[in-house]
Amino acid sequence: MNDRMVWIDCEMTGLSLTSDALIEVAALVTDSELNVLGQGVDIVIRPPDAALETMPDVVREMHTASGLLDELAGGTTLADAEAQVMAYVREHVKEPGKAPLCGNSVGTDRGFLARDMPTLETFLHYRIVDVSSVKELARRWYPRAYFNSPEKNGNHRALSDIRESIAELRYYREAIFVPQPGPDSDTAKTIAARHVLPPEPRA
Repeated sequence: MNDRMVWIDCEMTGLSLTSDALIEVAALVTDSELNVLGQGVDIVIRPPDAALETMPDVVREMHTASGLLDELAGGTTLADAEAQVMAYVREHVKEPGKAPLCGNSVGTDRGFLARDMPTLETFLHYRIVDVSSVKELARRWYPRAYFNSPEKNGNHRALSDIRESIAELRYYREAIFVPQPGPDSDTAKTIAARHVLPPEPRA
């Protein structure tokens, strides 16, 4: 059984896959118990000048406050960044297509990875573990857990964001998920039987 989870966070000059650039990528691999494996990687990427010139003011202010903007001139290339992330991920994930991409609102990150780091993106399983989905369900079903979730420092740097996402999932696992080892097989089958949908009527 492959229990590895690949956590990735990206910082960009904006959200447009047409005109914006990937400027920082960080990755951590965990096991199924959310223990971090290895040191991870955090890489700053030098963007094209055009992407910097068209960066929205709110994004520029965010990356200035975090210190990322000042680091961009010394950033590496997309190809080198992808190679560094792949080297770390392959240390802990031996087979392609097995480990899901994990993080917060990772759909956007996956879009930029598919565009700029296709070897990495296709190495991951097509499924994702999106902590923001758990958060949205907690808000609806377990509001006390949602409103008492761990505070974030919100510095908008990729590696810090990943660590916060992992901590957030650890919290929700403890606060709202069924305690381990979960239901026995008979109980699980009984619950499942209550949620089997009837066959669709034929036209």
